[in-house]
Amino acid sequence: MIDMTENRIQQGGAQELFGLPVDTTVLFSDHKDIYKRRMEKHQRMMLAKLGFLAAFLVPGEKILHVVTGFSHASFVEQLLTGAFLHPLKRSLFVVTNRRILHVPTTRSLSYRYSLSQIMYADCRQLRIRGSTLIAKYRSGRTEKFRCISRRGRRKVKTLLKNVSFEGRTSPMLERTHLCPRCTKPLIKDYYTCPHCSLKFKTKSWATMLSIIFPGGGYFYARHPFLGILDAVMEITFTFLLIAVSAAFLISSPHAPRSLIQAIVACVIVIVFEKLATAMFSSKCVEEFIPKNRHVEAQMDLVLADRTAPKPEEMLCTGWRSR
Repeated sequence: MIDMTENRIQQGGAQELFGLPVDTTVLFSDHKDIYKRRMEKHQRMMLAKLGFLAAFLVPGEKILHVVTGFSHASFVEQLLTGAFLHPLKRSLFVVTNRRILHVPTTRSLSYRYSLSQIMYADCRQLRIRGSTLIAKYRSGRTEKFRCISRRGRRKVKTLLKNVSFEGRTSPMLERTHLCPRCTKPLIKDYYTCPHCSLKFKTKSWATMLSIIFPGGGYFYARHPFLGILDAVMEITFTFLLIAVSAAFLISSPHAPRSLIQAIVACVIVIVFEKLATAMFSSKCVEEFIPKNRHVEAQMDLVLADRTAPKPEEMLCTGWRSR
């Protein structure tokens, strides 16, 4: 599909590490193409966490670099969550000679059974600016992946300079999620795999649980720490404002008016908290979290996907080619 590093792969840098095809001449060198022992140690550590990727890589695809960063977050998300955004958006970015694989992880970089791809052909522009990976898609959408680690951002920047954006595009013309069981593309806002019928968590449930239960949306999206923190904050605000209301009722000569004001303040705080939880948990669900906690790739389904897409699949998913 693209020519990036093909000559180097043919020169003997291609091999397998942890069951993954890699180009060691690229993987273990810095942005100046100089071998670095520290780079090799770090990349081996990253690859050790990515053994599951073997099922997702297509024939001829080689891993060139792995770097940490954060998933795309809107300005509102960043403004309202601040430091709490980090555990929500922690990710690994795997740069190959065909695409970039985006892997949401836990804080310890463990796999969340969610994965998406940025095909080079789907991009009008793909570059590193500062610590941010900016992807401008042919669909017109732009995503910014912040906090790309200092250790690898210059290497990624160098690799992206050699990328060709020619080739066949995907149906969405932007970042596409892949099923963790059959590895085939998923359809945006449709939370069942159209190929293997794997079920994913939905926005409607995330919103409903956020409204009904304190921290319910975060628990549903498998962020228990944030769920506990949100529940404690919500319950604390509720009891605090109830206590303030009771104090006003006892001491103020205008108790009814003070009580109404306190109740209104309580309602505003709780509603804001629940809306924020619903919004962020829904954003987490957009990354296609399977209902089953652990999902293994089924190799029989993966091998079936190596063939060209069938005409009926191309029609039902709105496949477009260039």
